[in-house]
Amino acid sequence: MTLHDVSIPDGSNQSLNIAVSSNGVADIGRRITIPARCGIATRLSEGQVLSIVNPSGHQVCDFFAFAADNLTEHLSMAHLHTTLGSIFPVVGDALVSNQRSPLLTITEDTSPGVHDTVIACCDHARYRELGCDGYHDNCADNLRMALIAIGLKAPLIPAPFNIWMNVPVAADGSTSFQPPVSRAGDRISMRAEKEIIAVMSACPQDMTPVNGEGVAPGHLEFIVSNR
Repeated sequence: MTLHDVSIPDGSNQSLNIAVSSNGVADIGRRITIPARCGIATRLSEGQVLSIVNPSGHQVCDFFAFAADNLTEHLSMAHLHTTLGSIFPVVGDALVSNQRSPLLTITEDTSPGVHDTVIACCDHARYRELGCDGYHDNCADNLRMALIAIGLKAPLIPAPFNIWMNVPVAADGSTSFQPPVSRAGDRISMRAEKEIIAVMSACPQDMTPVNGEGVAPGHLEFIVSNR
């Protein structure tokens, strides 16, 4: 039996060709655009700050992070829930790995603070469920391609920190997909607690309203700083 290689994308897009550098190290202080429907990986040293900007206000960022020295250690939403006793991280909270070690700490959030830590990233199978014919850009493949673009391979597809994604959880446990409540220009900043590989996907979801009603998925921007 042939084992499936989880690092191989089901399709391709511009994510393969827009790396910030061959090893993912970005120029300090440079504002970098993540094109709509694409993903980019960047390497952060301990203490560096990653600021992600939502120019339109309606665009969700699927965010992943891996320990640079061991990609099997990754940002884990399940472990985060246990650590926080909550599904809603806020400024000052550490985002932990599957080894229960802090990878990043949220240092700033100019938005109303509505983010999702429950929903898996979109993938090829999800769009088939939604009735899509043929290939559709997706965050799982954006993660795979963003890592390939800097010479790495995804060892798995973790559940992401869905920045600005609005998925209310009702008292009965049910969920729904709603438009973001973030505003144009909102920003979230996170300080790396060790050397990590951060991956950001400008979510291409256009079959539910998670990226807004009546608008196409948009681009994102990010800045790496030493502060």
